[in-house]
Amino acid sequence: MDLAVAAIAFGTIFLVELPDKTFLATLVLSTRYRPLLVWLGVGLAFAVQTTIAVLLGHAASFLPEEVVKIAAAVLFLIGAFVLLREARAHQRDAAADEGQEFAEKAKPATGWRAVLASFLVLLAAEWGDLSQLLTISLVARYDAPFEVFLGALGALLAVSGLAVLAGRTLMRWLPMHVLFYAGAAVCLVLEAFLIWELLG
Repeated sequence: MDLAVAAIAFGTIFLVELPDKTFLATLVLSTRYRPLLVWLGVGLAFAVQTTIAVLLGHAASFLPEEVVKIAAAVLFLIGAFVLLREARAHQRDAAADEGQEFAEKAKPATGWRAVLASFLVLLAAEWGDLSQLLTISLVARYDAPFEVFLGALGALLAVSGLAVLAGRTLMRWLPMHVLFYAGAAVCLVLEAFLIWELLG
């Protein structure tokens, strides 16, 4: 098992998802339902999302190596661009989104119904998300599906756990645009490594 790949996947996905709607949606849901039930529901949604991304990335890894590297480089560049744009927009507009769209979907529920509601809200919110695209590119790039799965899912569970346990406090003390910039920096570093490999 390549722990370095798992660490790269964890760090990349963690920094990309911390300022994303994943965090906000989990935070809002945890004000409507019991936090543990929310975490279980969103964790199941992340497991489904990450499994699909890893399978797609593994399929892509059978393409010629140069094609995989170029595609991964393009995805990392797109990720950096999206995160930088979000960071600038968030800096300009200090008014935070209170997650009304997620609050409207959170109908009163308890027990397994709260788990199911959390699962469905996060599955819809995360479909085709940047973290899913980056997971696909990481699997294709490193051809280590198990390690990327562990790292990516671990990062998503950590982000949702932070949202459930200390979301409001974290949002008060850590400006979200800083996290967007950090995520963009990680994407650019991975981009630079890929370009170096392609040119070398």
